[in-house]
Amino acid sequence: MAADAPITGATIFGCAGLRLGADEAAFFRDADPWGFILFGRNVDTPDQLRALCADLRAAVGREAPILIDQEGGRVQRLRAPQWREWMAPLDQAALPGAERHLWLRARLQAAELRAVGIDANCAPTCDIAGPRTHPFLRNRCFGTDAASVIRNARATANGLLAGGVLPVIKHIPGHGRAEADSHLHLPVVTASADDLMATDFAPFAALADLPLGMTAHIRFTALDDAPATQSPRMIGVIRDQIGFHGLLMTDDIGMEALAGSMADRARASIVAGCDVVLHCKGDLPAMVAVAGAAGTMTPAAAARAQAALARRITPEAVDMRALEAELEGLLNGAEHG
Repeated sequence: MAADAPITGATIFGCAGLRLGADEAAFFRDADPWGFILFGRNVDTPDQLRALCADLRAAVGREAPILIDQEGGRVQRLRAPQWREWMAPLDQAALPGAERHLWLRARLQAAELRAVGIDANCAPTCDIAGPRTHPFLRNRCFGTDAASVIRNARATANGLLAGGVLPVIKHIPGHGRAEADSHLHLPVVTASADDLMATDFAPFAALADLPLGMTAHIRFTALDDAPATQSPRMIGVIRDQIGFHGLLMTDDIGMEALAGSMADRARASIVAGCDVVLHCKGDLPAMVAVAGAAGTMTPAAAARAQAALARRITPEAVDMRALEAELEGLLNGAEHG
């Protein structure tokens, strides 16, 4: 498979606004990123979003994956009135019959995403919510213990896949013990390796068959001094102990948990063993530096990328109104039960 897998840039990039600029299109044509990621700054109307997705793919000349964070609650880029509003994952996961709720929710999310050209969702968050989990993350989780996170994250991933959208499990190997916001600081976790394997790492091991994963910018002192994204040892744990062999992307390297220039951050992540560097801001000079430092995918990474895209199916036709009615009924029953 590796010999036949196309070798692209080892990057996923954002773009600046609602439309693709000529300078951005020219850069993407040259840099050939594996995929793209969209944010609220890129979203206005369904027609505008479809056009942007088409232009991004035209720039690289292929059906590149386009990612978004459509988790629900605070973190969803497509919002009312054009799209549905979703509960925070932890709130919905606490309701009776959560697995069915979450499958239905993910299947409906997938339909909304595919309708505008988006085919990967940076969800489910497989971190375990604890009493000291930082508020930026806590209600984005799917439970407060490994078993419930595994059940609920699996239901979410299955719903997305059934709808033709690739799930991205995050933040591997586990962000739940972090008391700092990795957008601003490097979280440090001091739990023992045995405790981590039994708890934080367990949901990722249970969902290791899924095609895409995103790293955690966290330092685990029992295992290494470097953030997991930039630690060969931690990438080894992800591959060999957790057993994740899908395409491994970094979390956004623009987050302040990482130190050094964007080029330094990209280079360190690739050297550590990440397959793809994620840079979200849409800043063109920074993207130029990241593309140069990240280089192209290794043949092994390209094979993992190809295997991931092979799971991007055309979904079976379903009665979306019936699914929506079922979800509404379940939620109303939970509310009044």
